[in-house]
Amino acid sequence: MIHKEGYITILIVVLFIILVNWLYFHFFGQYKIPGYLLQLGSLFLLVLVLQFFRDPKRHVVENPYVILSPADGEVVAIEEVEEPEYFKDKRIQVSVFMSVWNVHSNRWPVSGEVVYFRHHEGKYLLAAHPKSSTDNERTTIAVRTKDSIDIMFRQIAGFMARRIVAPLNEGDTAKQGEQFGFIKFGSRADIFLPLGTKIRVKIGDKVKGGLDIIADMPEKEK
Repeated sequence: MIHKEGYITILIVVLFIILVNWLYFHFFGQYKIPGYLLQLGSLFLLVLVLQFFRDPKRHVVENPYVILSPADGEVVAIEEVEEPEYFKDKRIQVSVFMSVWNVHSNRWPVSGEVVYFRHHEGKYLLAAHPKSSTDNERTTIAVRTKDSIDIMFRQIAGFMARRIVAPLNEGDTAKQGEQFGFIKFGSRADIFLPLGTKIRVKIGDKVKGGLDIIADMPEKEK
């Protein structure tokens, strides 16, 4: 299946491919080899865009004792950081980097109520850059579970990503594993957890959103 966020982009790419190929073969059709290369390049571009916006069906079983990955990608950071926006204290940050080859829909890592949501304008540094978490365009989302544990995470735009989709409001209900947003063309998702949380992944691990466990659910903070 194709994610609805890709419909317009795919249409534009198809029209662009048709126009470029028509112009080439109308004016330079006598040059066969460049024409074949153009067709191969057009096919590659179309396949790339279609795979980027793919939206595979996933059967997710809710588990209140774990935190699931909010995104497909590679774990690129597990570190203690100062979180200044919501918690305003030290947290364990787990970062998942999404390349252009990954599925880019984002899924709720836990179930609960959205108690905090902010969209921040910013730069477009490479998503793997350490400062992208605070300097890039991003959304910050905090969900409070039924056990009153707050889990905060971010969608972060990357060098190529120019649109973060997160049609959310404070008070919305989050259901673990279901989609809540989308980031276009390479990006990152960060999760912020209390110190002492048992992390179930390591740097370099490949994870899938809504399926793979990032950490055990921490105990309620006093």
